[in-house]
Amino acid sequence: MARSGLSLALLAIVPRFGGMDRKSQDVVVRHNEAGHRFEAEVEGQLSVADYELQGDRMIFTHTYTPPAQRGRGIAEKLVRFALDHARDQSRTVVPACSYVAVFIDRHPEFKPLLA
Repeated sequence: MARSGLSLALLAIVPRFGGMDRKSQDVVVRHNEAGHRFEAEVEGQLSVADYELQGDRMIFTHTYTPPAQRGRGIAEKLVRFALDHARDQSRTVVPACSYVAVFIDRHPEFKPLLA
């Protein structure tokens, strides 16, 4: 683990499209274990998916993307990465955040994670 509290083993670079020219760029998703959240910084703005741990349960409490960044799939990438992490850690998931609940509903491959 890095001194900053970020788990270096849990970094993902996922493609995204941005700007008027729709050129492909990368979104780096990182797990800030100390802060109990997944983060992606795009164009200097931070998007997050916050969670709490209770035993083997990962409770997603809040997802936020700055207004200027919305509609670009950033929250989807955060949540997908977070749910993959939960699965890799053999955790169950409680979607207390409405975005995560809708995401799981629309992506049935994650429904087995539900607590």
